[in-house]
Amino acid sequence: MKSALLKFNAWFHLWIGIVTGGIVFIVSITGCILVFESDLRDWINPERMAAAPAGAQQLPPSVLVPAAEAVMPGMHVHSIQYHIPGKAAEVTFHSDSVVYVNPYTGKVNGIVKKIDFFSYMEDGHVHLWMPLEIGKHVVLWSTLIFLFLLITGLILWWPKKWNRHNIKNAFTILWKGKLKRVNYDLHNVLGFYTLPVTILMAFTGIYMGFGWISKPFYWLTTGGEPMPAYYEPLSDTTRADALPKLRVVDDVWRKSVNELSVPKSSAVLIGIPEDDEPAAAVYTYVNMEGAFYTGYFFDQYTGKKLQAGGIDAVPFAEANFGTKWRRMNYSLHTGLILGLPSKIIYFIGSLIAASLPITGFIIWWGKRKKQKKKPSKRPQQAVAQ
Repeated sequence: MKSALLKFNAWFHLWIGIVTGGIVFIVSITGCILVFESDLRDWINPERMAAAPAGAQQLPPSVLVPAAEAVMPGMHVHSIQYHIPGKAAEVTFHSDSVVYVNPYTGKVNGIVKKIDFFSYMEDGHVHLWMPLEIGKHVVLWSTLIFLFLLITGLILWWPKKWNRHNIKNAFTILWKGKLKRVNYDLHNVLGFYTLPVTILMAFTGIYMGFGWISKPFYWLTTGGEPMPAYYEPLSDTTRADALPKLRVVDDVWRKSVNELSVPKSSAVLIGIPEDDEPAAAVYTYVNMEGAFYTGYFFDQYTGKKLQAGGIDAVPFAEANFGTKWRRMNYSLHTGLILGLPSKIIYFIGSLIAASLPITGFIIWWGKRKKQKKKPSKRPQQAVAQ
């Protein structure tokens, strides 16, 4: 019975790996590139940067928003995001461009297109450059299969006997060996060492895409609580004493930076309702440069704090484990969770994950050629009379 299970495990790892190998390679190599997306964008687009003068204070949205709208005539600001010191404020519209404004001077740094090399890589990572509804399911199911392949790979890696010779073979690469042996070790040994990262990347990926995984996981990690439903509160459109919209937005920004951010953070995102959205609320997400963000909503006419629904509405420090995981999931998937150290680890992990289908295919191809070369058994010649 055990032997049959091991044979099935080897069969599953081989043939399912061959079928999904190309998809795993694309998803992994694009993910590898996207790990440093923000850093590379800062280098490619200097408009994203804004040196913080000594003692300078960031200007409120009421100064930065009109400056951005002046270079996008006829368009209304959708949101404004303040980043950490040294970076420009990011002003978005319902457009294919983003306006970057110096938050210390109010001057526009420049306009940058949203569609670029990195957006192209993201399309490949998320849906393989196919139509979204088709491609994303291909990626999600392939990632789920890849998660099982990682587990079957661990079973194949596991030494039959834990003696010195087997332990050395399982944990080290024989660089002086033949090319076939080096390739085998690159697949086997590196696959083992990166297993925690690749499992985490695969699970967090399918967690984002499959509700039938995320909801039961939330239920299990909260002791049986259902995932709270998301809803946005509405502004009171009957108010006769309505304040100017940008004044409310300024107040929300000050509250976000000074009161709502724990720990204190200047990285906030503020959504501004358009004129044809009379009941919409002003929203703000605080602590945006990390995994510990929290969302709040305010009446666009009075600035009164409103109660919203969903996992983002609970302050991170007060959230249960399931809610914290949900909020951290994106950072856990992309490597942002610990900043540069985790980015480096994820870059290496994604690169090795991309190599696994290649090294695995080479192993299979070598065995296939070896089997073809084996001489067929011939019947013994009859003894001459």
